[in-house]
Amino acid sequence: MLETNSIVDIRATVVQTIHINSAVSIITLDCPAIAAVAKPGNFVNVKVNDATLPLLRRPFSIHNVRGGLIDIMVKSIGHGTSLFCDTETGSTVLVLGPLGNCFDITSREFSTAILVSGGIGTAPMLFLERTLAAKGTPVINFIGGRTKEELLARDLSNCLFATDDGSAGYRGTVIELLESEMTGLEKKGTLKVFACGPNPMLKALAGFCREHHLACDVSLESVMGCGIGICYGCSVEVKSPDGGLRSILLCQEGPVIDAELLAV
Repeated sequence: MLETNSIVDIRATVVQTIHINSAVSIITLDCPAIAAVAKPGNFVNVKVNDATLPLLRRPFSIHNVRGGLIDIMVKSIGHGTSLFCDTETGSTVLVLGPLGNCFDITSREFSTAILVSGGIGTAPMLFLERTLAAKGTPVINFIGGRTKEELLARDLSNCLFATDDGSAGYRGTVIELLESEMTGLEKKGTLKVFACGPNPMLKALAGFCREHHLACDVSLESVMGCGIGICYGCSVEVKSPDGGLRSILLCQEGPVIDAELLAV
């Protein structure tokens, strides 16, 4: 988890907005104070305009860092995100971050990173891939969606795709695709899996990784209000050491957790 003195609340300028499909945009913000300390898996909480509606900020994974700029991937699914996607270049928004913890790429030795994502869960993967590449770690992306329109692989490399309807890549789920590739993957040495996507996908992946004895970090998605542990809006249940369940706040102990903690 980041030190609280690394978190800033700043007014950031919208430098660029690229609409990559009818619902998803990449928004670039000029905020050097956040870019300087951000790590893959961190998120930001953005007040999308200066009006009272929407009242609450919206959480977004940091998609990439480029110098003093951060990119975030935004899916227009409601009033707040629609407003944000339509924000004009040169406008400013309040950005709190970087928040949450990050993917663990240092504590365990692994020779190849397997990045598994579904839908908008692909958002944090570019920052993670580029950080791993800078360390010399090979990366393979497994990306799933219901249709080819939901595959958000912009700028990612070494990608394998799965779609529920077979409109692109493997016909089936991304977990089934991963299963079909395991024989070849096991020849690449020690693997570690990093994932983000819908909770059912993450739970299925946790079971798969448990069966195959693979270390796995998952980034969970949740509704968040404050992003700093005050509102308790992002409470989720995970496994406790005694075999029961305990509640955690994703903004404090997440959004990245060990897949072994996922309650099935």
